[in-house]
Amino acid sequence: MTKIIGIGNALVDVIVNLPEETLFQKFSLPKGGMEMIDINKKRQLHEDIREMKQVRATGGSTSNTIHGIAHLGGAAGFIGKVGNDEVGRFFEEDMKKSGITPHLIHTNDIDTGIATTLMTEDAERTFATYLGAASAMDANEINGEILKDYDYIHVEGYLIFNHELILRACQLAKQQGLKISMDMASYNLVEDHREFIQGLLREYVDVIFANEDEARAFAGKDGEAALDELSKYCDVAIVKLGGKGSIANVHGKKVSIGTNGKKPVDTNGAGDAYAAGFLFGLMQGLSPEKTIRLAGAVGDEAVATVGAKLSDDQWNKIKSQKELFC
Repeated sequence: MTKIIGIGNALVDVIVNLPEETLFQKFSLPKGGMEMIDINKKRQLHEDIREMKQVRATGGSTSNTIHGIAHLGGAAGFIGKVGNDEVGRFFEEDMKKSGITPHLIHTNDIDTGIATTLMTEDAERTFATYLGAASAMDANEINGEILKDYDYIHVEGYLIFNHELILRACQLAKQQGLKISMDMASYNLVEDHREFIQGLLREYVDVIFANEDEARAFAGKDGEAALDELSKYCDVAIVKLGGKGSIANVHGKKVSIGTNGKKPVDTNGAGDAYAAGFLFGLMQGLSPEKTIRLAGAVGDEAVATVGAKLSDDQWNKIKSQKELFC
């Protein structure tokens, strides 16, 4: 069986429904915005919401994608860094319950990263993110021996700020003969690190995912022209076009897929879910047409869901559509 391992930010998503909005003022959080917070603010915030109803799930872009692949039936592992705390133990146990092999780096010095979502009665979401241990992963902590058991590695684009770490991961993967997949993650990261990303794509990356903004930031072009530029570097290139679907070049074969046309409920994590479908299709040796069709089906299901993960029922619904897999 073809196996994939992901490397990325090990975060736990915590979603809380606020009965009122005084916390925004207390913690200087802009309503509807996203704020990076330090350990002291994180600890105080979670003390204040301790008695409120919470929903917890493992998070992080690559973690979400690896979960999706595992739920589709793929063999998967994950590399990330967590603290020696209850939240870190939750992350590890959730991985195991989902059939994922965790290869986690533990630290006593930093808390596990938490992305807190504060929901108000008007359905507005406010994010307070503490990266914690996830941001402290070091290039020297990656054990290349682990990679021997895998065929693909999916690298989180949000790691791109740590050039040494992401370069080390790609070098070790290539030495072990793995195919390397990467998601560009954010257009501003692409703008800030374009030359470095260009080198990664030229030397290491086999499969690249980008949305419209990220593709434009890299290629200076839109749509199919951006796809053509990415295809100069990678054997498999994908450009996600939001409500217009997606286009891909798989080993020289161009394919495209639209959406189901339904109004999105929540686009959070949809790109991660789409990547899960696409990578699973590649791992299974599906044709380019079926691979992008599967990715599109998973993406459509994701945007119809609040939160970054699909339920077991949704995964079963996708897996019941045999035409997507054979």
